[in-house]
Amino acid sequence: MKRILYILFLLPILIFSQEELKGVILEANEKNEQIPLSGANVYWLNTTVGDVTGIDGAFSIPYKKEYQKLVISYVGFTTDTVTVTSNKRLKHWLKPAANLDEITVKGRNKATATSYLASQNVINVSSDELLKAACCNLSESFETNPSIDVNFADAVSGTRQIKMLGLTNPYILITTENVPSIRGASQAYGLSFIPGTWVESIQIAKGAGSVVNGFESIVGQINAELKKPLTDDKLFVNLFAAGSERVELNTHLNTKVSDKWSTGLYLHGNTHNKKHDVNDDGFLDMPLYHQINVMNRWQYIDNEKGFVSFLNVRYLDDEKQSGQVNFNSETDKLTTNAWGSEIDTRRIDVSGKFGYVNPEIPYQKLGMQLAYSNHKQESYFGLNEYDIEHNRFYANVVYNSIISDSRHVVKTGISYANDIYDEDVDADSYARNENSVGAFFEYAYDNLEALNLTVGIRIDHSNLLGTFITPRVHLRYTPWEKSAFRASFGKGKRSANIFAENQKMFATSRTINLVDTDGEIYGLTPEIAWNYGVSYLQGFNLFGQKADITFDFYRTDFKNQVVVDYENSQEVSFYNLKGDSYANSFQAEFNYNVLEGLDIRLAYKYYDVKTQYNSGKLEKPLTPKHRFFANASFVTKVKNNSRWKFDATFNRLSKQRFSSTQNNPIQYQLPKYSKSIATLNVQVTKVFSEKFEVYLGGENITNLKQDNPIIAANDPFSSSFDTTFVYGPIFGSNYYAGLRLKIN
Repeated sequence: MKRILYILFLLPILIFSQEELKGVILEANEKNEQIPLSGANVYWLNTTVGDVTGIDGAFSIPYKKEYQKLVISYVGFTTDTVTVTSNKRLKHWLKPAANLDEITVKGRNKATATSYLASQNVINVSSDELLKAACCNLSESFETNPSIDVNFADAVSGTRQIKMLGLTNPYILITTENVPSIRGASQAYGLSFIPGTWVESIQIAKGAGSVVNGFESIVGQINAELKKPLTDDKLFVNLFAAGSERVELNTHLNTKVSDKWSTGLYLHGNTHNKKHDVNDDGFLDMPLYHQINVMNRWQYIDNEKGFVSFLNVRYLDDEKQSGQVNFNSETDKLTTNAWGSEIDTRRIDVSGKFGYVNPEIPYQKLGMQLAYSNHKQESYFGLNEYDIEHNRFYANVVYNSIISDSRHVVKTGISYANDIYDEDVDADSYARNENSVGAFFEYAYDNLEALNLTVGIRIDHSNLLGTFITPRVHLRYTPWEKSAFRASFGKGKRSANIFAENQKMFATSRTINLVDTDGEIYGLTPEIAWNYGVSYLQGFNLFGQKADITFDFYRTDFKNQVVVDYENSQEVSFYNLKGDSYANSFQAEFNYNVLEGLDIRLAYKYYDVKTQYNSGKLEKPLTPKHRFFANASFVTKVKNNSRWKFDATFNRLSKQRFSSTQNNPIQYQLPKYSKSIATLNVQVTKVFSEKFEVYLGGENITNLKQDNPIIAANDPFSSSFDTTFVYGPIFGSNYYAGLRLKIN
């Protein structure tokens, strides 16, 4: 590793000791504006000598008299070959290509896009796509995306959990601006702690992730990019109110402090104080809650010197109450007077990102990420108590450069993480201090046309997980026009935080059974899995309009897994895997721009997810084998600065297996499978101007309601009481309205 780093640092010195050709690449437009193109590839024809333009469009490459043809290319622009007879400074304008074959657009205004060029299978979701649904927080941001499944975790907390490739949140690396954020103590409820209006875009990466982001990702990564103070509106207000009497207010205040500094204050508040019991089972259909969420964000940019940095400070106060309608927390807490639950969370986040791009050698980049969080939760569920405090520090340093020319890019760096957990589960206490340090190296080859290859490896040492190696490989090949074939494989390893990740079990009368005791984490050993995937994307014209179709298949094989066993209805058991556990996921997706302003998206997904339990190999509970998804959006033409937007999303899920309830009395037993269900969401938006719009929508407008979502709701302190058998909506249809106000 030292030798590689030495070569990387020495290489630019050797290159720039030669005679150089310098210049700038600009975008050609009708106004002849001097718009620099950052990231353009400049290289000598039939050589491996090249450069990538910097923020100001500048480049500098070695020059020899025998070099005569200079190739200049940029995604979305026509590639030019320029004859060069001397090393006199060059200024060149690239013309935009008439047809952008490199990007496929799924949805209007590039709301969802998948690159034809990237080696990794990444779906980019813009803020336009997020506005197609209520999207009050990150957990509600995936309603219009077929790659992510969203469902309620239980029947009392109102918590939504997501799945990717058939597996739940803990197996997905969830990051905020590429810093791991939804993990550990925040795993169960953390998605609801990121307001939707704070999110600028989301990147959904399927399969093995990059080694740069750590070793924990198993089935993929979801990264949320936040709004930037420099580019966000000076004032943004979003007011949301639902028929359930849920009210939310988001306000962004941004200002430019100086030529280099900008700052933003982001305020979020939500509340719900209305008791609902639509199905008359004596329990609230949705919790009572309120949340205050405040973030101060600073941004620094110095283009001349190549410095970019962000500093974030955030405070969260979140309180939830659920349970029986007649529950009074002041008199009934931890008694059998009435069943109730309260979850109080306080969280502080401080993070910084610091980047440097060498103005003279723009392909040399150095980035550093630092983050600290303190998460404290105090909660009880009926007679069960659960408290957790989690302190985390994270640091990651990444150095980027090239080898020979811009087709060969390398990233290398080191990372450090420290997690301190302190948990109380009823009368038992669990504490651990987990730390890890690692180094990584990633090489990417890109010939700009037919082939991308990214190979990464990292080695980490953890005081609890030991020393281990994590390889990741991604390949993209373009066999013909408007196509992309991808393949990937990689390994992931993680600690299972069994209590924080499975808090729904506390809302039952099950006893907790830790079967294994020889491991370092709750007596259990780390989870290890390999993920393999292939994907094919093809764009084409259908009746004169753009369309594309995607097929992908991914398989996750667990070498070890902490099995969460609900098959005995009187207990939940945790033990190390003994046998097979795998998840197969197949998805077919079709996107079509039917006519101007009208787009449709159709998808079919098949899951085969099985685990070896002590009672045998079984399907994963509450995982439908088949899912059909359809989305249609229509946007009218702009007239007098106003327009209409219409959006509808349909989901149909096949039957789902229930974990066994045979040990319950017959009146509390469930069939083996649930019913199949279908839901329909709609939203209509009226845009009055660039500054003001209103929206009206409905969730589950067919008023689907799951029958008896709580087992033994009439006897909540009996051994059969269970709130975890949720496969569909509980409340029924819910309508909402809101407004958005912007001042630029």
